[in-house]
Amino acid sequence: MSPQDLLRARLEGMPDIASDTPARLTGTLDRVGMSGIEVPVRIRDDEGSLCLLPARAETYVGLDDPEARGIHMSRLFLSLQAILGEEELTVGTVRRLLQAFVGSHHGISRSSAVKLSFDLPIRRTALVSANTAWRTYPCTLSGELSDGRIRLRMGVQVAYSSTCPCSAALARQLIQEQFGKDFAGRPAVTTDEVLAWLGRESSIMATPHSQRSYAQLDAELADGADGIGFVDLIDLLEGALKTPVQAAVKREDEQEFARLNGQNLMFCEDAGRRLKHALDRDARLIDWRVSATHVESLHPHDAVAVVVKGVPGGMRP
Repeated sequence: MSPQDLLRARLEGMPDIASDTPARLTGTLDRVGMSGIEVPVRIRDDEGSLCLLPARAETYVGLDDPEARGIHMSRLFLSLQAILGEEELTVGTVRRLLQAFVGSHHGISRSSAVKLSFDLPIRRTALVSANTAWRTYPCTLSGELSDGRIRLRMGVQVAYSSTCPCSAALARQLIQEQFGKDFAGRPAVTTDEVLAWLGRESSIMATPHSQRSYAQLDAELADGADGIGFVDLIDLLEGALKTPVQAAVKREDEQEFARLNGQNLMFCEDAGRRLKHALDRDARLIDWRVSATHVESLHPHDAVAVVVKGVPGGMRP
């Protein structure tokens, strides 16, 4: 007997509890599967290069047969490995995964879901200098298959700087007061004196506080929006906020970053409205949820604004 025949015979003699024994309690389940699966994904960066990145996957099917004891989790795992091992990660790849999951559970499942999470490296140019450096952005690509319909989502997170408008106003008041003290009783002050005064550290009595902040987007794609990429969404958010966190920074870049912060003072509410305005204009997104989290430097709790597109029956805050 060949090794293959021996293995086949051994497999036939092994117990298959999921298939051979009935459930003690019957009933359907919305999702059954696995999370935290370690898997590499192939995805293109902003320069068009194909990168192999470590990712985490969640894979599920619905258990629609109330009598079935369980699903075949190894089939989900092997389908995930086989499909991701052969092709670049795209929206089309997610569609094939969803269909493969259901196909591997014929008779007990009619729905499936998958989510892939990874950090995407993007080479960013400095604000002023000629330097470039890498930034990484947390990204997700997910999908659901239910009632014959596939719904696809993309998620990205960007880090940005937010300078508090209230703190800026209070700092300006203190600087004005110091100016009044230093030039009290003077009927006139020359331009050179003012310029010299502004250049002294003792004159600028206060500076506004700012903090590293995060915008988190979860967006459902419209039919035909397969060409949208993660870099598209990242650029959309960073362009709306105007103060993305930098990678390579020389003095001239830091000064430009300070200028951008000064010209874009924002509460989390301001950031939320900026993001809403930008996302509302993108027809490739039929629904979305975005949050702006300002990790405050003034106090130990965060300031958060959340906004959704407002589609009936869609994503909720």
